[in-house]
Amino acid sequence: MVPAVEQHANWIADCLAYLREHRIGRIDARLAAEDAWVDHVNDVANLTVFPSCNSWYLGANVPGKPRVFMPYIGFPTYVAKCDEVAAKGYEGFELSA
Repeated sequence: MVPAVEQHANWIADCLAYLREHRIGRIDARLAAEDAWVDHVNDVANLTVFPSCNSWYLGANVPGKPRVFMPYIGFPTYVAKCDEVAAKGYEGFELSA
């Protein structure tokens, strides 16, 4: 988790710098991009035994919460995807003044 947290902090800092440089005041994830990412995360997770257990990774600790695998398995792949999103001007996000 420690490398992921560091990567998250760096990605967000870079994003904020991009927004400031381009005079963009707001960034919101597009619903289609959110849904596609959740589907991808679950497709990858379903290749493992993680979804077969009762874990907070699935939201099993919250009564009534839909079971959705939350972390992404494959840190280098995740970093590459984050870098790709940023390189494409924050593809999957709505940027506005």
